[in-house]
Amino acid sequence: MKHERDQHSLLMKFLNKEFFKFLVVGIINTACTYLIYLLLLNAFSYTVSYTISYISGILISYLLNSYYVFKEKLNYKKMIQFPLVYVVQYLLNAVLLYVLVDNSKLEKEYAPLIVIILSIPITYILSKLIIKKK
Repeated sequence: MKHERDQHSLLMKFLNKEFFKFLVVGIINTACTYLIYLLLLNAFSYTVSYTISYISGILISYLLNSYYVFKEKLNYKKMIQFPLVYVVQYLLNAVLLYVLVDNSKLEKEYAPLIVIILSIPITYILSKLIIKKK
């Protein structure tokens, strides 16, 4: 009984208003980043466009997560540390993708969707640790 209560408590900790806002920011950030990519394609190659839009996405994520999700003032030190979230996310996602495709034999077209879903809580926790750090 206590174990079930502890699991429920842990689940509710992640499914709070702040986490929901984090998901909304992720959707908005993805849409903005994709729009930036499409606009840049008019002037640059797809690789340059992708790089600029990816970096823009990190900045947009930091701004929206600081202001809207975690209600923290912007801070240059935290803004410089924030890309570490994406380095960790990329490395984790690459390993998970390998495990799902090569070891679990999941279709390579579907594996990234599962990887993204699995990485959301970790990205949330890392973002919160950096942005809310005093």
